[in-house]
Amino acid sequence: MENELKQVERDALSICEAAFIPWEALRGRRILVTGATGLIGHTLIYALAAANLRKGLGLTILALVRDEARARQRFESLEGKEALEFVCGTVEELPRIDGPVHYIVHGASQTSSKMFVERPVETIITALRGTENLLELAREKKTEGFVYLSSMEVYGFPEKGRKVTEDDIGALSPLDMRNSYPISKVQCESLCCAYAREYGVPAKVLRLTQTFGPGVNYVDQRIFAQIGRCVMEKRDIVLRTRGETERSYLYTADAATAILAVLLLGQPGSAYNAADESTYCSIADMARRIAEKNGIRVRFELADEKALGYPKTLYMDLDTGRLRGLGWAPGGGSAMSLEDMYENMMFSWKEHGVFHG
Repeated sequence: MENELKQVERDALSICEAAFIPWEALRGRRILVTGATGLIGHTLIYALAAANLRKGLGLTILALVRDEARARQRFESLEGKEALEFVCGTVEELPRIDGPVHYIVHGASQTSSKMFVERPVETIITALRGTENLLELAREKKTEGFVYLSSMEVYGFPEKGRKVTEDDIGALSPLDMRNSYPISKVQCESLCCAYAREYGVPAKVLRLTQTFGPGVNYVDQRIFAQIGRCVMEKRDIVLRTRGETERSYLYTADAATAILAVLLLGQPGSAYNAADESTYCSIADMARRIAEKNGIRVRFELADEKALGYPKTLYMDLDTGRLRGLGWAPGGGSAMSLEDMYENMMFSWKEHGVFHG
């Protein structure tokens, strides 16, 4: 039976085995997930549905979606669909939600670097108005837990060679439109902490590094998807920059367990870094590793990075000690390699028939 499951479903079962997550705290609860059809929201909902079914939690998962038909297609293979309810609307114009909402995971956000530059107003408004609406809902419903999914980009440009802790927020110019994304994330984090301090909303912040795995759209423009497509199509990996940015990565299932750990165990008004520190490397090194394993080459065709919406060179070596202090660890202590993360992402593309080569 398990061999017939899709990769996202196998990952959901592994998440259910995470001993550091106090699953009983979710019994009989209603949990709202925004950004539900996005990569991380999708993974989290599969995990919650699997836990609900196998542990008999009596959960209700409320998924905020813009397009219900698309959402139903996205979750077509979800086992335990009876726990999932769709709420149609946007975070900017949040629809009325009747009944209790015990937990909120707020992951709705613009994710395209190109859009940060081309539509900075919408990037900022979605972040600020959406987060305010969700925090007001949490306040009204007296939620038991709230997690805002932020980004490593709030740290600006740390110095090469040093670990980045949650206290190391960097300077970002508001005159650079690419910063519409990280600056709005900083503002939303501040709003979460303000609601925690002033109104007692149990809001916490999770700062995620770049995350990928099953569920990534085949045409996603982020670097991990571009590299994966090159492997699938057996063509050279072409880098438009020198690939000097260094950072850690995170597998989607580990992002889901990090969310649940912070949601249920985190301290209100606090922030937590989430990354698999063992994956730290430059983009160029990652490309070379994946290329070497799959018998293709890496080529450099340098372009105007600013016009493409790419951030400047980063050295983002996140320290995850605070999150590990909650009991969390990538893979439950058996973290997978970057190569395995790519393998699972590409395998999921084949499973869903988006690639037939």
